[in-house]
Amino acid sequence: MIIIKSDQEIDLMRESGKVTGMILRELYHLIKPGISTMDINAFVEEIILKNKMIPSFKGYNGYPAASCVSVNDEVIHGIPSAKRLLADGDIVSVDVGCTYKGYISDAARTYAVGKISEEAERLIQIAEESFFAGLKFCKVGYRLGDVSNAIGQHVEQAGFSVVRDFVGHGIGKSMHEEPQIPNHGQPGRGPRLAKGMVFAIEPMINQGSFDVDMKEDNWTAVTTDGKLSAHYENTIVITDGEPELLTL
Repeated sequence: MIIIKSDQEIDLMRESGKVTGMILRELYHLIKPGISTMDINAFVEEIILKNKMIPSFKGYNGYPAASCVSVNDEVIHGIPSAKRLLADGDIVSVDVGCTYKGYISDAARTYAVGKISEEAERLIQIAEESFFAGLKFCKVGYRLGDVSNAIGQHVEQAGFSVVRDFVGHGIGKSMHEEPQIPNHGQPGRGPRLAKGMVFAIEPMINQGSFDVDMKEDNWTAVTTDGKLSAHYENTIVITDGEPELLTL
């Protein structure tokens, strides 16, 4: 069952989303060669706590950090480490969740570390573009499959692949609510969208094959072929008109 949020609940998620979005904007200034993935996580957690919110990820199903920091071929759920230093030419995806008065926001971006290749730049760009291709269908009356199809079509037409093993999701008082939102699929299928639905829509796209493996930590997903992966996510609300982005 998809939980419809009240105006009061959306107000709380809006406050949470402001902080999540602000953190992701600030990371453009912080991320550079030589810093560790733990440095990124420490910054994220500090800002969340300063704003009197709770890091949604920390302790979630045993996850040990306030953010997921995934480098190069790491798709999602990379565990921050003081030993993992970013180098010029890397790309790094950072996924952040904030909880405010029990309500969660969730968003992610992929960042360039120093000077990156044109192909890496294009991968990051297509991940973002595919989100907005799907967002066009996040309106009352469309079906969830319309959103998924638009994302997948945009990615595949650009020559990249869409990760199948992980999906977007409903969000609210729980991190993962119904429905699951694949980043590929058939238009005209799935639940019809209605005002008050809140989703975390998150294209995860790969430079090569969509196949992924799990590292020994049982959290970090990596591309099977070792090629790059990019991630772009926002928490959005279905309204009477255009969708509202809570984390932009």
